[in-house]
Amino acid sequence: ANYDLRRVEELLSRLGDPHLKARSVHIAGTNGKGSVAAMVASALSASGYTTGLYTSPHLHTWRERIRVGGELISEAELTALVERLKPEVEVVNQKATYGRLTTFELLTALAFAHFAGNGVDFQVLEVGMGGRFDATNVTNPEVCIITSIGLDHMDVLGSTLAEIAAEKAGIIKPGSTVVASPQLDEAAGVIKETCRGCGAQLITVGSDVTWQGLGFDLARQLLRVEGRKGG
Repeated sequence: ANYDLRRVEELLSRLGDPHLKARSVHIAGTNGKGSVAAMVASALSASGYTTGLYTSPHLHTWRERIRVGGELISEAELTALVERLKPEVEVVNQKATYGRLTTFELLTALAFAHFAGNGVDFQVLEVGMGGRFDATNVTNPEVCIITSIGLDHMDVLGSTLAEIAAEKAGIIKPGSTVVASPQLDEAAGVIKETCRGCGAQLITVGSDVTWQGLGFDLARQLLRVEGRKGG
């Protein structure tokens, strides 16, 4: 399939723009996206926010990809959403102005519809691949997180670290706060330049903020995060 956000945007528009109903945290990168997404969602839930989490891939069932408050979307909820989306999907695919919807685009739309239906405060979104043309890249995130970037999906994203970093930095939106893992210089430069170009605030782990592990057990992990002002 060709990568074009306009077809998923067309579907979401027909559904009433569910992707714009909640505050968003968007996560891209090569390594650790899923773990970071789970930790962010857990922290938001523990802070009293109703939180949706969208991740990929899944281990056993498609339902693992879509959660609210840590609970998988139920089979009944998923079935009802599929029935609701089906006529709109058929219209978009029949017109095929920008091509036919992919499975990942359909799942992403399902996730947004589920989150909106549950009135979530935050939606934590893990990029499927890349960033710039990923189906999740249709929101206006308050926070964008970029985990460590390596040479992945080179057949699609580019043959150099800078090209791949540019695709992943494509999730950065004007005025957002960007939290980035320590990166190789080539990738770090791309992220900095992207933030500068659209007025996003960049926070780099390891320089702007550091952390210290305090201990852990089977149920939890304790750490102290120190920011620019030392705490």
